[in-house]
Amino acid sequence: MSVSSGDFVIVQAERRVARKVDENWWMGQVVFCEGGARDPMVNTMFQVSDVDDGVIHWVNGDEVTHIVRSLDGLQLMA
Repeated sequence: MSVSSGDFVIVQAERRVARKVDENWWMGQVVFCEGGARDPMVNTMFQVSDVDDGVIHWVNGDEVTHIVRSLDGLQLMA
């Protein structure tokens, strides 16, 4: 998965919040990418900071449904 630190991702994963299963999607910013055991160059796990509350979650690559690239360092045409 071609996700890098700073990218925003949409996560569709089951989370348990106060004994209630929450299957809604949420958006977060990737803080750290972890390579896989078979191929360390392929990112399979991510630390993602939830944009709503700032809580950092470990997210499996299978749970990421969309990637929104960050614009850090890119010049925008005016």
